[in-house]
Amino acid sequence: MAKKVAFFGLGNMGGPMAANLIKAGFEVCAFDLVPASVQKAVEDGCTAAANEKEAIAGADFVISMLPNGAIAEALYIDGAGLLDLVEPSALLIDCSTVAASSSRRIGEEAKNRNIRAIDAPVSGGVAGAEGATLAFMCGGEATDVEAAKEVLKHMGANIFHAGPAGAGQVAKACNNMLLAVHMIGTAEALQLGVDNGLDPKALSEIMLKSSGCNWSLEKYNPYPGVMEGVPASREYSGGFMVKLMQKDLGLAMEAALASKSATPMGALANNLYNLYATMSDEDNADLDFSSIQRFFD
Repeated sequence: MAKKVAFFGLGNMGGPMAANLIKAGFEVCAFDLVPASVQKAVEDGCTAAANEKEAIAGADFVISMLPNGAIAEALYIDGAGLLDLVEPSALLIDCSTVAASSSRRIGEEAKNRNIRAIDAPVSGGVAGAEGATLAFMCGGEATDVEAAKEVLKHMGANIFHAGPAGAGQVAKACNNMLLAVHMIGTAEALQLGVDNGLDPKALSEIMLKSSGCNWSLEKYNPYPGVMEGVPASREYSGGFMVKLMQKDLGLAMEAALASKSATPMGALANNLYNLYATMSDEDNADLDFSSIQRFFD
């Protein structure tokens, strides 16, 4: 008999993740406040739930992919209160990117009720969600992370245990802060080359084989016309939006403040993305984060 997954949050990331679980043979009961997202999930094979309580009935796993910590805490504790409704045997997996404090609160409240719960934010973007190649950064008990692999392995290629509750969120904040820093540096270097007469494709090939090589340059080149299949080749549509990078950098700055960590590069990246998001009449916040290239043009 197929195991049941209750899935909350069917946006650009959650929708493909739920669809991959259907492909893997799970029964997925989905809930989202956006009717179009629910309809797409149904077309992919999910069952639509009328409310949160109906979604978790008989669920072996509860997975959430939500916009922010307030919504995640409301789902599990303050609003729908799923921690008081879910089957004791269920495993809760929050894949949302939120503040570590939110994940710790959910984890502590779950533990007080003898409910298993982990935080498992992801890296890999929409392409990773669609291709089931996401990286999961998990926080919680090691045994619970191991048990979660039963479903996570069908949505991602890499599953890491970062530490106790909230550790997955800290790892995600660190990763995306670094991503922002090397994306900005890549865009800046490419524009410097172009401004001095270099072909951006030729310069990219040179840096890829030199000490400047990095993920942004290799997998997600921000300069238009250099790489096929990336947002820069389609006017920066699709992908990981600037406003989501702003959110993640904000979380990184919150973590830095809490630990009194020095993050001058992260702070500069945060400021640059905030400035870029509002620097023109266009809605830059909805463009892919690699569009920071335009800041230097």
